[in-house]
Amino acid sequence: MEKRVSIVDRARAGQNTLEQVANAIPGFRGYREKELRRDADRLQREYLAARLEECKKPLNETAAAATRTGGLDLINDVETARKRLDRVVARIRFADRGYAGFFDAVKVDEDALARVYEFDLALVGEVSAVRETARPAAGDAASAKADLAELIARIDALDARLAEREALLSGFA
Repeated sequence: MEKRVSIVDRARAGQNTLEQVANAIPGFRGYREKELRRDADRLQREYLAARLEECKKPLNETAAAATRTGGLDLINDVETARKRLDRVVARIRFADRGYAGFFDAVKVDEDALARVYEFDLALVGEVSAVRETARPAAGDAASAKADLAELIARIDALDARLAEREALLSGFA
């Protein structure tokens, strides 16, 4: 079985000689580790957001099919799914990176950043579940409506997990 290498480990392995020497400076290594985690977190979230953006294509196909067949009552469900998807994509893409400035009231420590990074890795499965549910509606209007309801429920569940992430970063989790 293939061992998965985290984004942080890849970033560490890709450090040049100067960065490796700088890591030997007392106090600097911790700073660099935090920056690596923040950058890995940003890359992971951007990947997840892009994967969710791909769910719009089946929604567009469903809307087009509903328009052609006169199933205009499905359009409201498609638009609901699209709006919630847009909200979740924005929450992922623009989520707090865990950075806290020197004078900020809420400080984010290295352990919290590690937990946020692990949390973001766990979101991969939830994003996959949304993607599996996002498919062009086929069959009658009732089954298409049920498919859209399932998609909306998965998107809402992902949105709730993102609220947990925000609570973790703010120190309330």
